[in-house]
Amino acid sequence: MANADGEQNSQPVSLRVSRSRPGAYFQLDELSKAIIEKLQQDGRRSYAGIGKAVGLSEAAVRQRVQRLVDAGVMQIVAVTDPMQLGFARQAMIGIRCTGDTTKIAEKLAAIPSVDYVVLTAGSFDAIVEVVCEDDDDLLDLLNTRIRPLPGVVSTETLLYLKLVKQQYNWGTR
Repeated sequence: MANADGEQNSQPVSLRVSRSRPGAYFQLDELSKAIIEKLQQDGRRSYAGIGKAVGLSEAAVRQRVQRLVDAGVMQIVAVTDPMQLGFARQAMIGIRCTGDTTKIAEKLAAIPSVDYVVLTAGSFDAIVEVVCEDDDDLLDLLNTRIRPLPGVVSTETLLYLKLVKQQYNWGTR
């Protein structure tokens, strides 16, 4: 008997989460993991091609992908190389703050050069990743956008010399 995804098995689709429970998460079944892995290899791969590789119909793959996207479990995006686009300087900036760090994080997230913001425990209250055109752009960002924010006490900038590894495949482990 076929299930809602058109699969010819009795294994349930496991895309459930309780949003009322803090820390709740999705449990992906093996078919959903396989679909995600195929999209991580090539985000332009057709649903028919993925279906053939994982043993589902094109429609079943489309439905699963849509559920994963709608639930916020995954995004399908194009990842660019900043160096190839004229952004020669990347850095992580550790930020020490006073006051409400969530408000500072929101202000940091609104800065166009900032592509990653996390609140942390330890020697920094927040860490941001920035992508800048050059050292002058980075200096301007630090002096005019980040350090003047109310509550920012100090910053420590860690310049990227070489990106050795960057992966996004942890979602299917």
